[in-house]
Amino acid sequence: MANKVFIATSLDGYIADKNNKIDWLHQLPNPTGDDLGFDAFFEGIDALLMGRNTFEMVLSFDVEWPYSKPVFVLSSTLTHIPKGYEGKVFFVNGELQNILKNLTELGYHNLYIDGGKTIQSFLKEDLVDEMILTRLPVLLGGGYPLFGDLPEPLGFKLLASKMYLDTVVQNHYVRDR
Repeated sequence: MANKVFIATSLDGYIADKNNKIDWLHQLPNPTGDDLGFDAFFEGIDALLMGRNTFEMVLSFDVEWPYSKPVFVLSSTLTHIPKGYEGKVFFVNGELQNILKNLTELGYHNLYIDGGKTIQSFLKEDLVDEMILTRLPVLLGGGYPLFGDLPEPLGFKLLASKMYLDTVVQNHYVRDR
């Protein structure tokens, strides 16, 4: 099983601004619509595992559901799948290790871990195997950081580094265990 993160941050490590907005992600000129490697990444995963806040944010975008693979939402409070998302979205809760075991038994071996709190929880339990971090050239000066406190340092190896749009740097790391 591989738990993978694909996320963009500001230069100062934030994934959302002080108002929990991500508008700044779309302010970078991208005339060709470059996906910054997301489609290739997405092809290599079986399902998504995201937190409730991220799920609710995606729902708020008022766009067609962007995921063609099953989405498992970590939540101890949500109980009803929104109309139109049945068979696409599934709620899970409990210990992360147990959730991962259950998903593996269901045939999901490569998971896209998404959402700040969810990523932080996975890192705290040393459950992240790969991270693709895309740094946009903007300083937010505050907001919601990607990383939080860890019980101990986690080492990663750099697999690749790419530049997109002449301004964005993307680093692909694997856990060094």
